[in-house]
Amino acid sequence: MLLATFKLCAGSSYRHMRNMKGLRHQAVLAIGQELNRRALGDTSPGWIGQVRRNSLLGSRLEETLYNDRELAYIQQGEAAMQKALGILGNQEGWKKETQQGNGDQVLSKVVPGVGKVFRLEVVLGQPMERLYEELVEHMEAMGEWNPNVKEIKVLQKIGKDTVITHELAAAAAGNLVGPRDFVSVRCAKRRGSTCVLAGMATHFEEMPEQKGVIRAEHGPTCMVLHPLPGSPSKTKLTWLLSIDLKGWLPKTVINQVLSQTQMDFANHLRKRLESNSHSQARC
Repeated sequence: MLLATFKLCAGSSYRHMRNMKGLRHQAVLAIGQELNRRALGDTSPGWIGQVRRNSLLGSRLEETLYNDRELAYIQQGEAAMQKALGILGNQEGWKKETQQGNGDQVLSKVVPGVGKVFRLEVVLGQPMERLYEELVEHMEAMGEWNPNVKEIKVLQKIGKDTVITHELAAAAAGNLVGPRDFVSVRCAKRRGSTCVLAGMATHFEEMPEQKGVIRAEHGPTCMVLHPLPGSPSKTKLTWLLSIDLKGWLPKTVINQVLSQTQMDFANHLRKRLESNSHSQARC
């Protein structure tokens, strides 16, 4: 009798825990969808459903010790990565915006549901580890070498892959485009010899809109880094940029600003890497 009672209680406890686990999983998905809706202005509940089912998050959702809000941000970062990689993976429809003599180029195309996106492709004479160090580990120092960025601050770090950031961008196009700021969720993943840095706009209550600054939004965006085939000391960088600058701006101005921003980024990053390499050589 006692054994039967124990089995009955154990079975009931197991079912209760399983039900709670399922409810928590549903809550995380709901929070993630709400964050995406707020960030992208997308009222369609099917957006998250388009994310690839083989995301690493699926196997980790119930294994981590993060709270529901943190899990939702992790999910949003994973979703941004999958969406951005899907856009980069489609080679059709890209048109050349500009190209420099050293081979740096910016391409663009219109993606349904996202808008116009820009794609920077450059080769840098530094190993991938050096770029990862500068773009991820020293992210908050970007304002020191990129004049288009006034400040990047990490607001919250979640695990080893995901961060919430606040970025303040400088005015552009001769002050025609005033200062903007962005609140984004970013994640960094390594897959073999390739590193992917992805992100998108998010909602973070602790960083409300700032007076005198327009809150713009990153769409799904990412940088892909991998060693140049045959030259492991060099790195191929591909940067997918999708931004809604908000405000009343002509499309011609927006397109010019975004493509020039990518070219400027490549030039400033190259100078930064070369400067640091010379400093290390002198030491």
